[in-house]
Amino acid sequence: MAEKLLQYEVIERLGEGAGSVIYAVRDPATRRLYALKHVVRDSDKDIRFVEQMRTEFEMARLFNAPNLRRGFDLKISKSLLMKVTEAFLLMELVEGKPLDVRPPKALIDIVDTFIQAATGLRAMHQLGYVHCDIKPNNILRNDQGEVKVIDYGQSAKVGTVKERIQGTPDYIAPEQVTRRPIVPQTDVYNLGATLYWALTGRTIPTLYTVQKKGEHSFLVDARIETPAQLNPLVPIALSNLVMESVASRIDKRPPDMESVITRLELAKHVLLKQAHAALVQSEADAATPQPEPHPEPGQSAV
Repeated sequence: MAEKLLQYEVIERLGEGAGSVIYAVRDPATRRLYALKHVVRDSDKDIRFVEQMRTEFEMARLFNAPNLRRGFDLKISKSLLMKVTEAFLLMELVEGKPLDVRPPKALIDIVDTFIQAATGLRAMHQLGYVHCDIKPNNILRNDQGEVKVIDYGQSAKVGTVKERIQGTPDYIAPEQVTRRPIVPQTDVYNLGATLYWALTGRTIPTLYTVQKKGEHSFLVDARIETPAQLNPLVPIALSNLVMESVASRIDKRPPDMESVITRLELAKHVLLKQAHAALVQSEADAATPQPEPHPEPGQSAV
């Protein structure tokens, strides 16, 4: 591992992304810690990773929301022939693990995690951008339960029609597959598909995965088992929200992230109320005197 990248001291390698490696680094002048994403162009096809990094920076530098990772600087190196050779993106260093590495277990923690993720996406939408690639490893959660949405390499302005299919197969929205305009409800779908996975441990059949199998896409919505069917602990209202969010038709999904947050907060309130009732019942049971055992006929009490 390199000891230095640009002027930054490398502390540790944090992980790998699409064509990139991310490091924790320290600025020797200020002693501040950052995350540094590094892309090396080994072939012509790698230029798309540099372009994704450029897109990520253009958006991340605008963000100042608690649930969105911020970006601070972009450096692109070129050869003498002006050919891009490598790129560096300096970002906020975020504690925590992605959901696919360390998913929250308790229902209340799952719902709280997705309220925070949805809050970050709402802030993004208010600036006119759509994330376009929400999935378990693009949501980080730390030991205190704080959540950050990361990786804006596939993000785009509302209304963008992309030149090619972009997204993650198990979480991709139908309009991403058919290359129709990207809208905030695209993130509603991606987030709903991710919440489905968090609640059930399974992924939904998306238009992309169904077409790969040669099946008929119009059957997708009807045959998806609901979270409540797969996990009886999931409240019906929460299960319904997930299924509406992953509707194939945009007009059948919640209209915006604000409405998703409202319904998630309602689900959290129901779960907290249930937990409180269970605690009260448990304390009442513990305080209730137990009847003295009576001897069986023919036996003497000891």
